[in-house]
Amino acid sequence: MVNKIKIYKDFKIDKSHKNSIILIGNFDGLHSGHQKLFKEAQKYKKKFKVKIGVVTFDPMPKMFFNNKITNYRISNFDQKIDYLNKFEVDFLINKNFNLQFSKITSHRFIIEILSKKLKAKFIFVSNNFRFGYKREGNVKLLEYYQSICNYKLIKPKPLKKNNKIVSSTFIRKLLEKGYLDKANKLLARKWTIEGKVTRGRMMGKKIGFPTCNIDIENYVMSKPGVYAVKATINKTKKIYKGIANLGFRPTFNQKKILLEVNLFNFSGNIYNKKLSVEFLKFIREEKKFKGIDELKIQIKKDILKVKKIK
Repeated sequence: MVNKIKIYKDFKIDKSHKNSIILIGNFDGLHSGHQKLFKEAQKYKKKFKVKIGVVTFDPMPKMFFNNKITNYRISNFDQKIDYLNKFEVDFLINKNFNLQFSKITSHRFIIEILSKKLKAKFIFVSNNFRFGYKREGNVKLLEYYQSICNYKLIKPKPLKKNNKIVSSTFIRKLLEKGYLDKANKLLARKWTIEGKVTRGRMMGKKIGFPTCNIDIENYVMSKPGVYAVKATINKTKKIYKGIANLGFRPTFNQKKILLEVNLFNFSGNIYNKKLSVEFLKFIREEKKFKGIDELKIQIKKDILKVKKIK
């Protein structure tokens, strides 16, 4: 059974979580590169009999400094917790990133937080890690403070695929361009959107294809179009195959991004229930049809194509 991760909102942690391995970063998507990092941390956990802690920030610093960035995240907070549990993480510090915190210098962050408050024993970071006021802190500074603050800095080599470093930024670009297969390979799982089912205009039901509507909130905007999907309701074990449209529904002149999912072999009321939607295959781009009849013909073709996908 997987241990449940302890979640902190600040750096006041239990004594049992001090003198631990600390990993710092956004860890958005918990992709295969992150997974390599956590596997390395697990080795240290077993060898030195210490716990693993993660320090991350909400909102992401990039989103805090640029409020025009909205659809950006690969995964939401609940998904992050699920993934961290699988990687044997003992605790998470999800620090609110605000104006006051953004002004903490890199030296203060190391001395007051990593050393005095957390008493970090091992610190895992990537080579391009930057932190502190105006991103002044870097790996060299962390290396300098090792002997002063009594921690060991670990810099695992980044995971590369086809000579490219696997990163959340790269995966976002793949999703935005519609390269779902490549993104899923780098994630080492199927990209998944979770959200509550909301009541819409009932257009799908009116044309014979009822859909579950989900507001994608701050998820990255994958290429608008039709996808083959699998879904679960309220994280139950029963899996439904289905077809989804992610986008703006141009035939109905909609402007808000929406995920609409038609579940095969399902009937029932699932409003306000949580739907987890796994994206299996990109089928086609979103397009504006001349009318409802033309749209219905295309949906039938799409469904036949989706049902052939295993």
